[in-house]
Amino acid sequence: MSRPTTRSKNKRQKQGDDGVCTNETWRKIHETGVVTEDDVNQLYMIWKPVCSGCRVNTKDNPNCFCGLVPPPNGSRKSGLWEKMSDFVESLGPDPNNDLRDSADSPAGLTNLGATCYANGILQCLYMNKLFREGIFSAEPDVLRQQPVLDQLARLFAQLQASKMAYIDSSPFVKTLELDNGVQQDSHEFLTLLLSLLERCLSHSKVPKARTVVQDLFRGSVSHVTTCSQCGRDSEASSKMEDFYELELNVKGLKSLDESLDDYLAVEELHGDNQYFCDSCNTRVDATRSIKLCTLPDVLNFQLKRCVFLPKTTTKKKITSAFSFPAQLDMQHRLPELSQFDLVYDLSAVLIHKGTGVNSGHYIAHIKDKNTGQWWEFDDEHVTNLGNHPFGEGSSSSTTKSIAIDAIHSDCSEARIAESNGNGFHTTHSQSSLIETFSSCDAYMLMYHLRHTKGIKENGGIVCGASHKEIEGVVATAQDDASLPSHLYDEICNVNASYLDACQQYSHRKELELSRITDRRHEVRSILAEAPVPPLERPFYWISSDWLRQWADNIIPTSIDNTSIQCSHGKVPVSKVPSIKRLSVKAWDKLFSKYGGIPTLSHDDHCRDCLICGAQTVVSADTYRGRRESLKSLARDILDGNCLDGKYFISRPWLQQWWKRKVLDAPSEADAGLTAAINCPHGLLMPEQAPGAKRVLIPETFWLFLYEDAISVKPDDPVGGPALPSDSLECSQCTVELSQAACLEDSLRVVKQKQRQNHEKLFQAKSMPLSVNCKYFLVASSWISKWRNYISPPFKNLDKPETLDGVIDSLICEKHSRLIERPPELVFRRGAIIQRESSAGGLTIISENDWICFCEEWGGSETKGISATIDYINDSDNLLTGSCDEMLICEDQSHTEDKMNNENGTGQILIKTCPEVCESCIGEKESCELMHKLNYCNEDICVILVRGKEVPKSILEASKGLVETDRRISKRSRKTKNGSSVSLKVSASTSLYQLKMMIWESFG
Repeated sequence: MSRPTTRSKNKRQKQGDDGVCTNETWRKIHETGVVTEDDVNQLYMIWKPVCSGCRVNTKDNPNCFCGLVPPPNGSRKSGLWEKMSDFVESLGPDPNNDLRDSADSPAGLTNLGATCYANGILQCLYMNKLFREGIFSAEPDVLRQQPVLDQLARLFAQLQASKMAYIDSSPFVKTLELDNGVQQDSHEFLTLLLSLLERCLSHSKVPKARTVVQDLFRGSVSHVTTCSQCGRDSEASSKMEDFYELELNVKGLKSLDESLDDYLAVEELHGDNQYFCDSCNTRVDATRSIKLCTLPDVLNFQLKRCVFLPKTTTKKKITSAFSFPAQLDMQHRLPELSQFDLVYDLSAVLIHKGTGVNSGHYIAHIKDKNTGQWWEFDDEHVTNLGNHPFGEGSSSSTTKSIAIDAIHSDCSEARIAESNGNGFHTTHSQSSLIETFSSCDAYMLMYHLRHTKGIKENGGIVCGASHKEIEGVVATAQDDASLPSHLYDEICNVNASYLDACQQYSHRKELELSRITDRRHEVRSILAEAPVPPLERPFYWISSDWLRQWADNIIPTSIDNTSIQCSHGKVPVSKVPSIKRLSVKAWDKLFSKYGGIPTLSHDDHCRDCLICGAQTVVSADTYRGRRESLKSLARDILDGNCLDGKYFISRPWLQQWWKRKVLDAPSEADAGLTAAINCPHGLLMPEQAPGAKRVLIPETFWLFLYEDAISVKPDDPVGGPALPSDSLECSQCTVELSQAACLEDSLRVVKQKQRQNHEKLFQAKSMPLSVNCKYFLVASSWISKWRNYISPPFKNLDKPETLDGVIDSLICEKHSRLIERPPELVFRRGAIIQRESSAGGLTIISENDWICFCEEWGGSETKGISATIDYINDSDNLLTGSCDEMLICEDQSHTEDKMNNENGTGQILIKTCPEVCESCIGEKESCELMHKLNYCNEDICVILVRGKEVPKSILEASKGLVETDRRISKRSRKTKNGSSVSLKVSASTSLYQLKMMIWESFG
């Protein structure tokens, strides 16, 4: 089955019988002066059928309403028929999208640029109910005196009670004076923040607030040194040092138990590292270790994933897998076993994504103690992970494996390894089971004490007799009553305002969408009733432009038909492409709703404009016919077949007139028919002048062209006086042309002679150089300019300057020496030739060329820069003399070009007279270098490349920096370049400033 032909479906049909009928109608009106109803139907296209199905609105059919609206499922880029999704987007951001899912769902924190390290720590602190309640219990006076504490309380209050899905952390960050454009270490931030909060809360008189940092996070250790001879501990061993986190090694270790064993391991002090024992009064072998004295409620482990590399003096991140348990028993880690359980539950994991030490991204996985659910806090985005810290069944890169192990490392009971079918490995013991998680990016671990009935002294759990019971916290995480009253009222007001904004947006969205739907229904319904059958009356005329605007705009204006009115207040026939016939029913609906002026019915066709138009059409037909008949005469004149010419006109002008399309009336191009053949003295220009070719045309043709020229340019119709066939050429212009021709002929002879005198130099052929022959040096730029000047075709090129001036510019005033180095020479195919270079410099010419140049271009033979070429063996030494001697080299430095001969190798040297002035050349090169370095506001292009490999196009652009043997993967070749930006830099711009400019430009 063949495909249907649709190529010409939407093309405009050429004028056929309709055009013939229209012309006959115009002629009849012009002859009779009567306009009948049939004439109106024909000229106003009323007879055309109602159009349906064309893709564009037809201008020559007033009964076509197609294309004013898109298809039922179509849309447009703007206006009434824009996509609903785009229209909703134009209303602005929907605040309902930022509503918190539920009261049990935590809120996120905005990332202000590079503040993810702070957001993760703040979320960990907020999810600690005891810490949050301690902050809330501080007195309002203390909060007012401590801005950091006040902003932290406000931030926690918003995280707890706000209706928004994420909270703006900028007030707190600004109060801390953090640089939100610089990534920092989360561990350092936590240490500094806890120290700052401890000082701020010390002003509080509420015990719960004053010591909340110490009670929750502070533990103590002692550094014990024991003498191997007397067995006594040092005096410093009895001193306890406070800690808020334990920094554990990760390199070479696989689990938290191994890191704790490494942290508490005993170190042997012997040899040069012996310990001086006060009891033994001598240096003795000893042991040193760290002992845990008290443990806090919240046990923080900082995993030391960043290590320093001494060889490269840089830091490197360790990305090996590290396992840690869901439950951690610390009882056996204390020096003395306690009668109380010291079991900690994993409550938070701070994760650093990325391989770089000074870059990457921080996220936090935190457990909600009320529900037992784990949540991922990634700045504004908060995700429920279920009962697993890395998501149940997740294939995330942070989740490596799950294992079950015994609580005590010294448990001697048998263990049996099994697989639970989900890919998680478990190990059973007869006593208890503990889950173990593994991660390559875990950066900080937080454990909360499971039982609060343990022993506490000085803010920590101890093993000893002196203790006091740990108090519990009654308030829940989402209990609004636990908020301070002033913060509670403030949050309630913010929530009410936000919910009101959400309701207003929803209401406005509903109204706008309803209005759009109603308008679309109105447009489609009225356009369905708009068409009027051919020749049917009554109907109304309406402007196509207003109808299109009404069908496209959401809020249309009143009806405006003034653009389709003539000066008589009617509808002229010239406005047929801009009008439509509208049914009475559709007009009444539009007019009753939108109003407007004027009302133009079917009787409002303009008879006066029809009479005038008929006259214009007949005149245009007559003009076209007359001009078409004269085109054949013009062709004969151009071909030289017309001999009865009476007037001169420009031949090029007549050629353009013959090529132009025949119009209904003259155009501006029809003027100036003799402008090119009129000389400045008002006479006939000599024909040998450029562009002054002319032809003779008959008098009838002249009168026709003259009338056209007068109609478009009454003041200067032909571009000058009329030139009959008996007009004489201007004698003054003839003399001037003869003189110019003679001058040009003589110049042509001079240039031809120079080309013969310097044939090889003109053709830029390599001239073989001989040893011990005399040559001369001339500026290469002057040779190039001379070569262009004498080259045919003979154009009006700039004449080279005199030779003496060129030679003077090559000699320094201070030492009267040469300030350009001689050109490089190469030995090729048994001959010495000058190396071709496009960088300018000097060119070697023969003595005969120099003598001819001096005669032709005003040079003095004695002022020339001479050069001789010498060849020596390595054993000879010709580096003496009054003239400068120079070795041939690749880069004009110290690499010598050598030439083989029968006796071995030799060297080629160039002697110049005057000598080369190395001091002036060095000074000139330094000035040029300084000029290049002292640039200001120059543009450089920076391209953001996505992927690990640089695109080939950028490597090729860098030219000398391209590594030819570098292998680029096929995948990287397919990677598209990212965006590019142009930056303004100066010589004073530092690399740090440039990096900041690039960073700000690409975000």
